[in-house]
Amino acid sequence: MAKELTTRAEDYSQWYNDLILKGELADYSAVRGCMVIKPYGYALWENMQAALDKMFKDTGHQNAYFPLFVPKSLFEAEEKNAEGFAKECAIVTHYRLKTDPNNKGKLMVDPEAKLEEELIVRPTSEAIIWNTYKTWIQSYRDLPILVNQWANVVRWEMRTRLFLRTAEFLWQEGHTAHASKEEAVAEAVQMLHVYADFAENWMAVPVIKGLKSVNERFAGAEDTYCIEALMQDGKALQAGTSHFLGQNFAKAFDVKFSDKNNKLDYVWATSWGVSTRLIGGLVMTHSDDQGLVLPPRMAPIQVVIVPIYKGDEQKALLDEKIHAIVASFKAAGIRVKYDDSDNQRPGWKFAEYELKGVPVRIAVGPRDLENNQVEIARRDTKEKSSISMDGLTETVSNLLLEIQQNLFNRAKQYRDEHITKAETWDEFVNILDTKAGFVSAHWDGTPETEEKIKELTKATIRCIPLENILEAGKCILSGNPSTQRVLFARAY
Repeated sequence: MAKELTTRAEDYSQWYNDLILKGELADYSAVRGCMVIKPYGYALWENMQAALDKMFKDTGHQNAYFPLFVPKSLFEAEEKNAEGFAKECAIVTHYRLKTDPNNKGKLMVDPEAKLEEELIVRPTSEAIIWNTYKTWIQSYRDLPILVNQWANVVRWEMRTRLFLRTAEFLWQEGHTAHASKEEAVAEAVQMLHVYADFAENWMAVPVIKGLKSVNERFAGAEDTYCIEALMQDGKALQAGTSHFLGQNFAKAFDVKFSDKNNKLDYVWATSWGVSTRLIGGLVMTHSDDQGLVLPPRMAPIQVVIVPIYKGDEQKALLDEKIHAIVASFKAAGIRVKYDDSDNQRPGWKFAEYELKGVPVRIAVGPRDLENNQVEIARRDTKEKSSISMDGLTETVSNLLLEIQQNLFNRAKQYRDEHITKAETWDEFVNILDTKAGFVSAHWDGTPETEEKIKELTKATIRCIPLENILEAGKCILSGNPSTQRVLFARAY
C-alpha cells in the first residue's frame, strides 16, 4: 500500500486516526483541540450540507445567520441551558492587545480594553436567537418561524478526537417558533425523521430513532429526540438530535404572541442539529483495513478513471475515448475524475483511491480499447470485472446505486446482530465487555439508577426507541418494576 494503516483489530482508535489523516480528510491544527478540515474532507461536508439543506428547504425552512458572540447576561437567562454548557464555554473578556513594555516584541492583553460585559463564544445559539425572536414576534401571524443556521460553535472539550469531538466544529442548528405545543412537537418529530432519512438514504448508516432519558436530554429541553448509530467497534454514536423546548426559552426571554382570540401566550419552540461528527460516523460505519469506504451519494469522487499506457501515442488514443466517457458521466450527474497525471504509476494510484474510498475505479489500456471494454473495480467488495463500453454510463449509474444499497445492508446487518437482550445484571455487563453493541434491557425509569449504571459500566441509555414495545419486567440493576426495555451502550 502507498500508506500503511493500523488495522482495526490492532488498535481501532489508531486505525480511525490513520484514516482521517492519511485519507486526507483532516489534520491537526496549531490551536489545541481544533482541527483543519482538508479539501477532501470538506467536500464530504459540502455533500452533506447540500443534501440536508435541500431537505430543510423542502420542509419549509429558511437559512439565516446570527452572531458568534452571546452576551453573558443573555446566556444566563435560560438557567438550565447555561448550566448545561457552563463548563464548555470560551469567554471573551478583552478586545485589544498591546506591546508588552517589559518584553519587547511580545504582545499582551491591554488591561484598559476590558469589555463591559463578557461575551460567550457560542456553544449553541438558543440565547442569542430567542432574544432576537422577541423583536420578530408579536402576533400569531408572525408564526411559525422556521429558521436554520449553518455555523461553527465552540465547546471547550478537554479530550478531543478529529471530527468526533473537537473544541470548534461545524454544524447546522434549526431554531423554530410555534403558536402551539402540538405544532412544536410535530416539528421536532418531523426533523428527527429528516435526519433519519438522510443518515440511512444518503450516508447508508442505519439508525434507531428514539427519545433521550431525562439525564441525557439537551439542557433546557422538555424532550430530546435522537438518532443513534452503531460503529464497527460496538460503540454507539449520537448522529443527530431534535429538541422540543416547550416554552422554556420563550419564558426566559419574554417572547409572547397574541393568538387569534387576542390572548397573550408564550411561544413554543424547537431546536435541532447535526454536525461534522457525521463524517466520523461515516468513516467508522463503512471503512476497512485498506482505507476509507464512502457511500456513492456522499463520496466527493464517485468514479476515478486511471489510464494504463506506454508512450504519447497510446495516451492520445486513450484520451480521446476517456474524455468522451467523462463527458457522458458528468452529463448523468456522476462525480468523475480522470487521473492522467504522469507523476505516479497506475498501481500507486489504485492504492491511493482505495485508501480514499472512491466507490468505483475504472482502468483502461490499449487492449481494452481494442476489445471495447474497461476494467471496473468496486471499493465495497473489491470485485473486478470487464465491462463493455457500450452503455457504460448506465452500467456505472446502476452500479453506484447497488454499492449504496450494499453498504447500508451490510451496516444494518452488523447493527441488528449487535442488539442483544439482557435479563440480569451479570448478563448485561458480560455483553458490554465481550460483544458490545446495543444492550436492550429493563430500567426502572429513575435518573438515580441510570447514573449508577453509567458509573459502574460507562454505558448510558442511548435512547428509548420511538416504537418501543411495552412489556412488564424488572430493572437489571435495582430489580424494581419496569414497563419497557431501553437501549444501553458505551458511546462516543
